[in-house]
Amino acid sequence: MNPAELFRQESNAVQLAPGDFLFREGEKGDKMYVLLEGEVDIFLGDFVLETAGPGSLLGEMALIDDSPRAANPVAKILPPGANRPAPLSFLVQQTPHFATHVMKTLADRLRHMNAVTAVR
Repeated sequence: MNPAELFRQESNAVQLAPGDFLFREGEKGDKMYVLLEGEVDIFLGDFVLETAGPGSLLGEMALIDDSPRAANPVAKILPPGANRPAPLSFLVQQTPHFATHVMKTLADRLRHMNAVTAVR
């Protein structure tokens, strides 16, 4: 599943320039985002945890457990209109496989983080 395909026709894009933050660690999260094009580096402090590409979900953790944002996504290479806010509950209701996709994304990130921190 590529979540970007669900949002290609939406008109409420967030436009970022390289170096712009999508959101900041510690902020309250009220939406998640789908990256349509370009790349976003996900920072924890000064460390890049991963580089997200098209179809990536950003900010989903804060919606699932109502916790503050856990990292800082910073635009790396983004054309205008590359991010779309995504209403989590609506997507899960309308596209049940989306919930599985979110869980897979979280599991992949956790495994990646475990591998990265084991090396440090």
